[in-house]
Amino acid sequence: MSSQTVAIVSDIHYAGEAEQAGYQRRPQTVKNPFARLAIRSFRDYVWLRNPTGQNHLLHQFFNRAPQTDLVIANGDFSCDIHCVGLSDDASFASARLCLDQLRHRFGDRLHLTIGDHELGKVSMVGARGGPRLQSWQRATAELALKPFWQVEAGRYILMGVTSTLGAWPVYHDEGLPEEVARWEELRRIHLAEIRAAFARLRPHQKVILFCHDPTALPYLYCEPAIRERVQQIERTVIGHLHSPTLLNLARMLSGMPRVNFLGAGVRRLSIALRQAKLWNAFRVTLCPSLAGTELLKDGGFLTLILSDNPAEPAQIQPHEIRR
Repeated sequence: MSSQTVAIVSDIHYAGEAEQAGYQRRPQTVKNPFARLAIRSFRDYVWLRNPTGQNHLLHQFFNRAPQTDLVIANGDFSCDIHCVGLSDDASFASARLCLDQLRHRFGDRLHLTIGDHELGKVSMVGARGGPRLQSWQRATAELALKPFWQVEAGRYILMGVTSTLGAWPVYHDEGLPEEVARWEELRRIHLAEIRAAFARLRPHQKVILFCHDPTALPYLYCEPAIRERVQQIERTVIGHLHSPTLLNLARMLSGMPRVNFLGAGVRRLSIALRQAKLWNAFRVTLCPSLAGTELLKDGGFLTLILSDNPAEPAQIQPHEIRR
């Protein structure tokens, strides 16, 4: 029996010169000095002290990734410092730099998933930003990112979906009012593609699903064509959470009530956690960010071994990146 190998990287958050400079000049959106101190302490000692200063980790990935048949980059290519996705010129430049390097390195072995920071979302602090259709246009037309893709690897079908479209009901109130109808149309088209792909599955085939943000998974489960074949999903690889510790915490908090009074970011997070029990049906595995968290330094990437032997499930190997 033969096998194929896949390298998986997520949440690279590359920063070009304009994003690095813009991050240093970003305005203070929190006026309360005690709140500012708490947020800065969390960022510097728990989350990530210098999010625009991690470009060297992409080169570590290049140097350490083994030779594989396929490479999947599972979204979030820039730092999205203004929270409007690739409609921001600085974030677009960062994403282009990142993608140019990935494509040069891996060629046609590379498959790319659209993350939430490609399209924009309201920030957790300061209520800035949101999804922008210009970001969608730049991602799909100028950077040639495919909203949905699939590739066959022996008995496996690898599929990549756009989590923001899947989870659009969560983002609906964050978009510009004049753009909401078009976003909903894009979602209908996207879900139709995914339904058709699942309907075409043969009984012996298994799916490895790539979905950047697990917030989309409960909405995919609502689709009968997907739910009826969810047992054929052997593994769903997510990004977004950056750290295995955060995935474990999300599982602990699954079922929590929706929180509407602390802003759009907290509302979005609470909706995701309320439905997180449904993630289990998708057999979720997290690919951490390259940087991980400041507290744990737990960044890295994954490799996946896919055997043609039906008795051998997919094997996942984590690889730590030191920083």
